Amino acid sequence: MKKYLSGKEIYARDGYVCAEPEYRTNIRTVTEYSWSSMFVFNMFLRPSPSELENFSEDWLVLCAPGYECPDPKTYGIRQGNFSIINFTKKIALVGGSAYTGEIKKGIFSAMNMVLPVERNVLPMHCSANVGKKGDTAIFFGLSGTGKTTLSADPERKLIGDDEHGWTADNTIFNFEGGCYAKVIDLSEEKEPDIFRAVKPGGALLENILIKEDGEPDYLDSSITQNTRVSYPIYHIDNIQETLYANNPKNIFFLTCDAFGVLPPVSKLTPGQAAYHFISGYTAKVAGTEAGITEPVPSFSACFGEPFMPLHPTVYGEMLSKKMTEAGVNVWLINTGWSAGPYGVGSRIKLKYTRAMITAILNGELDSVDYDQNFIFGLHMPKYCPGVPTEILDPMNTWLKKGEYVGKAIQLAHSFHLNFEKFAAQASEQIIEGGPLIDEHHHLNESF
Repeated sequence: MKKYLSGKEIYARDGYVCAEPEYRTNIRTVTEYSWSSMFVFNMFLRPSPSELENFSEDWLVLCAPGYECPDPKTYGIRQGNFSIINFTKKIALVGGSAYTGEIKKGIFSAMNMVLPVERNVLPMHCSANVGKKGDTAIFFGLSGTGKTTLSADPERKLIGDDEHGWTADNTIFNFEGGCYAKVIDLSEEKEPDIFRAVKPGGALLENILIKEDGEPDYLDSSITQNTRVSYPIYHIDNIQETLYANNPKNIFFLTCDAFGVLPPVSKLTPGQAAYHFISGYTAKVAGTEAGITEPVPSFSACFGEPFMPLHPTVYGEMLSKKMTEAGVNVWLINTGWSAGPYGVGSRIKLKYTRAMITAILNGELDSVDYDQNFIFGLHMPKYCPGVPTEILDPMNTWLKKGEYVGKAIQLAHSFHLNFEKFAAQASEQIIEGGPLIDEHHHLNESF
């Protein structure tokens, strides 16, 4: 890679990650293309001019989208394009890929090894915001489930939209200095903060086609569903200036259930919280990946498995311990389908999901009655302000109840099959947090 970059005009950018000063980690990024360097400016934290004078990197990133390794097997890699991290040399290499997300996820992966092992900090693939009373909310979720969207709340200050650490003294801090939001079907009405953040002076659009009048065409997915914008966090008006806060009170696990069987909102027991965190469920739908024509269950441990070098139960146990110590409430939010699977039912309206989260943050679901879903064991509120009562129990929304039961059992079975690889390291409490239907499609005796 050094040979390939030699003699070219290249771009060097110094920045750092981890907003909490005690955990600051300096990153030097050298890129082939100017827009990759612009992405680094947006996404990493920006040192002051005086801090740049004596800058010394802790990690180095080399990014050369135009380079593909001509003899990959010689270097022990499968193909000519690659993203490689060396934890000993503290170097990340990106070759043959112009996807800027490789840069940020490479450093995120590095932090996911270093912080738990060396600093007793839980790294999290999540967004976070803080309310006027100083209460912090954390939103876990895979791409497309609503992390960025739901953490952008006019009543709360944004800490960050994707990567955070949770310290031993219950500080939640952003790793980054920017946001990397999906913009498929973006509109000012649905997501005003993100829409207004796409402006000159730094916003970087990726995989977006431009209309004749010069405006981005957010509806066009002909290149990919994974259309993106990167922007510095100060493009959002309502941010937490320090990018860290204390007092975590609510954790939201976001899942886009394309089968339409999970409740739109449910409260989790500690065992269920650990089970669903380690499972990291969402569903892939048509258009997100080549060859996907109907919903497919997708499990990514800790809602970020590709970026987690340690065993998922390490992060799961750290989360359980911190949740217990901080007295946090944990909620599962389905931002996917209701009244049937993808292609039959409809996506749960964003305004309803926002109403559920607002009710939780305001404490309005603390005193309502709950029903238990007889297949997943999840506790579903019977009432939520601003949400039609009939959608709170997903079975009510299906025309044919038997079809709901069949689809729900099918998904429960997928959960069990996926969790088998973690069962040996998981406690009994965590295992009991799974669906009440066992692998033979019988209700467990505990129910």
